[in-house]
Amino acid sequence: MIQTVKSKNDNVEYLSTNKASPHTSQSNIHKSVSLLPQSIHLHCIHHHLLNPPGNILSTSSPYSDSVSDMFNAPFVLLFALLLTLPLIILFAPHILPPKRLTISISDESDDLALFRRAVSSTRHRPGSVQRLGSTNAKPKIAFLFLTNTDLHFAPIWQLFFNPAKSSRRKLYNIYVHADPDSDVKSPGGVFENRFIPAKKTQRSSPTLISAARRLLANAVLDDPLNSYFALVSQNCIPLHSFSYVYNTLFQSQLPKPSRLSFTEPRRPSRLSDTKLNRPSRLSFNEPSGPSRLSYIEVLSEEPQLWDRYIARGKNVMLPEIPFDKFRIGSQFHILTRTHALTVINDRKLWKKFRLPCLNVDSCYPEEHYFPTLLSMEDPKGVSEYTLTNVNWTGSVDGHPYMYSPAEVSPELIRRLRVSNSSFSYLFGRKFSPECLVPLMKIAEKVIFRD
Repeated sequence: MIQTVKSKNDNVEYLSTNKASPHTSQSNIHKSVSLLPQSIHLHCIHHHLLNPPGNILSTSSPYSDSVSDMFNAPFVLLFALLLTLPLIILFAPHILPPKRLTISISDESDDLALFRRAVSSTRHRPGSVQRLGSTNAKPKIAFLFLTNTDLHFAPIWQLFFNPAKSSRRKLYNIYVHADPDSDVKSPGGVFENRFIPAKKTQRSSPTLISAARRLLANAVLDDPLNSYFALVSQNCIPLHSFSYVYNTLFQSQLPKPSRLSFTEPRRPSRLSDTKLNRPSRLSFNEPSGPSRLSYIEVLSEEPQLWDRYIARGKNVMLPEIPFDKFRIGSQFHILTRTHALTVINDRKLWKKFRLPCLNVDSCYPEEHYFPTLLSMEDPKGVSEYTLTNVNWTGSVDGHPYMYSPAEVSPELIRRLRVSNSSFSYLFGRKFSPECLVPLMKIAEKVIFRD
């Protein structure tokens, strides 16, 4: 039954709806409704047509109205957002592009001070004792490990260096740059106390260039007998014995002499000097011996070269680096002391390569800086090929192919040694950490038996 009720507050009539009987006539309902004002009359007719007698939804109350308001569109949207917020926080790092690391003024100043000390140290006579080095007349190889994980293949490198042979201990030095955010632990053995002060690194950013330059500077500063500088990663393994590697680098008479010449250095400016990119001239004494090559890949006709050249902007690299001088190559190389100092002393090209990229998909500065710099400064002093074998077949997201334990065999090692150049490959990458066990099984009889 529908009744008209007078409000005590505002003298407005409204409907009071009781549950209608199935036998309530349609005329009685219309008669009751006709007593109301016209606006309420029309509303009630609409309500009655949508909710015929006997339908329990026809009952209207303040509670039912409040429930319907709770589930309006804005409330549902807010509620859904609150539910999905934890999922967004969890998966955002895997969906959104990572924030690119930049070189801070503080880090740049620290590096510049280190580089100046390294350049200044070249005035010392060969054979002088430094902090980590030892006195010896023979030239040495500085092995530079660049890593952001634990050194999974430390046991293989331990066998490679074989410090039990006292004569061999005087032929190499080891330096490790480990990303401080990765909590890399020293594996001990030949790596004990070989970690240098490090800073954050990130793939496809100039921080990898800085880390490599930092390793070079520490090695130059540490021991004047470091004559070759081999940059390797935590995923690299040796493909030959130490004796084979040493003899390949130091007993080969190489035909192309270096054209570099240097003059007396100027007095270094104060660290507070804001012109961090100002180039300075360089002088140093390199251990006597035949002129040697740096083994670094230098390519100039790769199809992606233009996209990488304009990754920072179309004309950003000019005028220091025109496109016809822009090169690409593997970031893992073996440099002479001459070229190590060239890298440490550079300011002109570094101020371009340290700039952030606008197109991060085409930004791999660590693969361009070293081959571009050395091919511009001393094109006849570089081999233009690398001695580290990398398999780019089936690469994923810019990473080379990674070998699995099932693929490790004597045949694989022999195949990885084969090179198109006049020398065998000395190192190979990239191996998964799980490859350690099968590699150790063939280390003595295959890898270190040349």
